[in-house]
Amino acid sequence: MLGIESLKRKIQSTQDLGSVVKTMKALAAVNIRQYERAVKSLADYNHNVELGLMALLKSRPGYVVGARKLRHRGQPLLTGAVFFGSDQGMCGPLNEQVFQKGKDLIQSIDINKEDIAVLALGERLYYQLQDAGYMVEEYLSMPGSVSGITSKVQDILLNIEAWTEKRGISRVYLFYSKMVSAQTGQGHVVRLLPLDQYWLSDLRKTRWPTRNLPMFTMDFDPLFSALINQYLFVSLFRAFAESLASENAQRLASMQGAGKNIEERLGELNTMFHQMRQMSITEELLDIVSGFEALEQAEKRQDTAPA
Repeated sequence: MLGIESLKRKIQSTQDLGSVVKTMKALAAVNIRQYERAVKSLADYNHNVELGLMALLKSRPGYVVGARKLRHRGQPLLTGAVFFGSDQGMCGPLNEQVFQKGKDLIQSIDINKEDIAVLALGERLYYQLQDAGYMVEEYLSMPGSVSGITSKVQDILLNIEAWTEKRGISRVYLFYSKMVSAQTGQGHVVRLLPLDQYWLSDLRKTRWPTRNLPMFTMDFDPLFSALINQYLFVSLFRAFAESLASENAQRLASMQGAGKNIEERLGELNTMFHQMRQMSITEELLDIVSGFEALEQAEKRQDTAPA
């Protein structure tokens, strides 16, 4: 059984752990708002990119956007997959959500694992994919803040460029967790390449917001390519921001559960401490009473003793 001093130390360490959990909850909440703002700010930028594509497509009604298909000497890998996981723990089922979403899609379109090039973000998901038999060709850590997303997006774009130009990969999917409520997320998939022909067709058909189409001086092909690169950049940046928002939302839920457990444990320890303290006080009082009674009896014996 724990002594009072040992119990005091245990209460103190539990309180310290509770303080850490409160700090982590606060950080998670701040991070969620940070990534949500990043996603919202992308909306205006994405709208401008779409306006640029709309203007170009309207200038050439017969232009057909097709995916490049390059041959490779060996057996080509036709599909690329980018998985967004986590480097840190305490984020609930996030990695499992992303892994399962990828697994379900791969099974639904009947792709062999050997025909998929995988880029994994986040150490925990990286090992899970490897254990499942996927060929993880590249691993990147997840950024720790919004300011770190851009460099990671550029790294992924370089990998995708190598896939399409050197390996003949014609399809690229993004798998990540998307926040669906304040503290939960679910697996989400985006087909990055080839470009959605229905989306491009809708852009071409959409009415221009003003009477006159804008003029452009650059050649069509390099301008169109630049706008598509911006579209890819926005899509990847959004995937990062939404994934990190979901990670922090699920971490907040985990921290709240941990905080509740700590409060319950602290209550138990305080109850034990008060009980032990009361027992100690009672024992001290009994010792005092016993000593007083013994002293009183000794005095009585002295009084009754013959002179």
